[in-house]
Amino acid sequence: MRPKVYIDGKEGTTGLQIYDRLAARSDIDLLLIDEDKRKDPAERKKLMDGADIVFLCLPDAAAMEAVRLIESPVTRVIDASTAHRTAAGWDYGFAELSAAHRANIQKSSRVANPGCHATGFISSVYPLIAGGVLPKDYPLTCFSLTGYSGGGKKMIAQYEAPDKGGDLYAPRIYGLSLEHKHLPEMQKVCGLTRPPVFCPIVDDYYKGMATTVSLHNSLLAGGMTARAVWETLAGHYRDQALVKVAPFGWDQSMIAANTMAGKDTLTLIVNGNDTHTTVTALFDNLGKGASGAAVQNMNLMLGFDETAGLCL
Repeated sequence: MRPKVYIDGKEGTTGLQIYDRLAARSDIDLLLIDEDKRKDPAERKKLMDGADIVFLCLPDAAAMEAVRLIESPVTRVIDASTAHRTAAGWDYGFAELSAAHRANIQKSSRVANPGCHATGFISSVYPLIAGGVLPKDYPLTCFSLTGYSGGGKKMIAQYEAPDKGGDLYAPRIYGLSLEHKHLPEMQKVCGLTRPPVFCPIVDDYYKGMATTVSLHNSLLAGGMTARAVWETLAGHYRDQALVKVAPFGWDQSMIAANTMAGKDTLTLIVNGNDTHTTVTALFDNLGKGASGAAVQNMNLMLGFDETAGLCL
């Protein structure tokens, strides 16, 4: 019998992207709610209790409420919101971080899908912490460029309006309180003793993300060089299907943030020299940064090839 899958919040950007990846698959049965009942708690509960996997593509409060509606002991949940990423009893859905992360996802009943900016940061920092290269108290800084699709339907409408304001044509720095909602998972998952200084930037293109961490090599273990940082990351991700490390000295004078648009993979690019290093994670904020990662987690939970239905 094919597993039954339900997307709660299919009408949002993330939900629609998950649906697009699942609709043509023959190895699952996709449960759909009647349009006039999509906000009916009783009908949603019925579908969630009848599903093997439920994707939650909802605001944080609604996601927590949805979890409380589920009574079936066999329903497994993948939450794409921020609500459960640091919560007890939830496994963090980033399989490439370690064998333990992958095993936990495979057997989990509650998986928290990573945030988009957090995915870029953690993909660079976690292996360096785990490999003893980066001290846990390192004063990290990070900036992250994203396409406007990450802001949801309201922001998409603003950017695509024919009479949009002039400021929408330029990169816009936000999160100026330095308390962005992805910071708690960045710190907890990487085991940092202090949160990074994090600067997100949205620009006038639809999707794609470039998240850059900057390092002073003299503060790394043994005063490592940029090449040594690259070797650590390349070794960590050597056998991964969806996360790759570009060759050191990758011949590019510029990095375009939308390079990976339309892909469900992530590429790390290490630049620098003997004294300074940057690590840039390139990926699609709607792919490995959201819906692609959610489908990958579903594949792992159901015992499918983790790349099934994804764009490589």
